[in-house]
Amino acid sequence: MRTELVSEPGDPTRPNEDFASVGLPASGRGGALVVLDGVTPPQGPTGCLHSVPWFVSRLGGALTELTVSLPDVPLSEALSLAVARTADSHAHTCDLSHPRTPQATVVLARWSERALEYLVLSDSVLLVEAPDGAVTALADDRLALLPRESLTTDAHIDAHLRNKEGGFFTAAADPSVAGRAVTGVVPRTEVRALAALTDGATRWVEKFREGDWTDLFSFVRKEGGRALVARVRELEAADGEREFLGRSKRHDDASVVFAEL
Repeated sequence: MRTELVSEPGDPTRPNEDFASVGLPASGRGGALVVLDGVTPPQGPTGCLHSVPWFVSRLGGALTELTVSLPDVPLSEALSLAVARTADSHAHTCDLSHPRTPQATVVLARWSERALEYLVLSDSVLLVEAPDGAVTALADDRLALLPRESLTTDAHIDAHLRNKEGGFFTAAADPSVAGRAVTGVVPRTEVRALAALTDGATRWVEKFREGDWTDLFSFVRKEGGRALVARVRELEAADGEREFLGRSKRHDDASVVFAEL
C-alpha cells in the first residue's frame, strides 16, 4: 500500500487549521484516513477560549484513534463519539452553544479486505478510483447548493444556515451532527485508490477549472499532493483581479491524503 499526506497552511505565519492523518492497525490489514478543515471564524466572539487548530487536533486525534481501534463501529458513530469527547474537554470553560464555537468539515474513510466505508460532512471531498480508472467524487453538497445571496453576511449564516435544517452542517459540539453526514459502503473490489482533499486543494477543480475530478486524481497520482498544492498556490497568486477567487481568501489551508490500496 502507498500513502501520501500533505497539509500546508495558506499563510505560513498563521497556524494550519486543517488536520490530516492515516491510521494503520497493528494487524497490518486495512486502514483509515481522517481529513478535517477547521472553519475560520470571522472577527468577534466565538464563546470559546480555544483556537481552531486546538479543536481540529483534538477532534482529529480522537477520530484517528476511534476509526482504527473500533473497526466494527460505524463511521457515523465514531464521529459522534469523537465530537462528544472533544466537547467534554472544554465544556467547562467554553460556551459550546455559540454558533461560532470551533468546528470543522470532515472526511473519513476506512478500508478492510471486504469494503471501503466513507463519511463526508460539509465541503471537503473524497475521491474514489475504481480498478478501471473511473473516479467518483463523494461529497456533501448542501453548502454548494445554497443560493449565493443567502451567504452574504455572517450573521444570516449563523442565524439561519449553519448547523440548521435547510442549511449546512459541520462538526462542532453536538454529537448528533454525525447523523447528518453523507455515508456509504463500497465493495473493496471496486476500489483501487483514494484521495481526500480540503477545499483549499479542491480549488484546482472548483475555482480554477484546471480539469475535472478525474484529471485531479491523475495529477495527484502522477505528480503527488505537494505538486497539486504548489499549482494551486501559483493559480492563487496569478488571480490578481480575483476572476476565479471572488470573495474567497487569497490563500487557504490545503490538505491532500492519497492512499493506493
